[in-house]
Amino acid sequence: MTKYLFEANYVGEGIKGLMREGGTKRRDAVVEALKSVDGSVDCFYYAFGDTDALGILDIPEPAGAAALSLMINSTGAVSLRLKPLMSPEDLDAAAKRTPSYRAPGQ
Repeated sequence: MTKYLFEANYVGEGIKGLMREGGTKRRDAVVEALKSVDGSVDCFYYAFGDTDALGILDIPEPAGAAALSLMINSTGAVSLRLKPLMSPEDLDAAAKRTPSYRAPGQ
């Protein structure tokens, strides 16, 4: 299962809903949305600054991640960004598949 870093900012009605219902209800909504793509929440946090909410999601397929992003962003209440994460072992495997690079002239 692929892990994704999510970063979200509440917009307009999303901010009003957060103020009205609190953070737990918003997290629960993410948990429910993830069920539609067989995903789950690894961790979920609220923050100050450029990002309102962030955390790690487990989503089995890239198409599911795209569907989740489309579904949430289409509400207009949240701006969601997903970034696939790689383990150090994933990077090791990628490095083994990369042909040796030689700078021009070497």
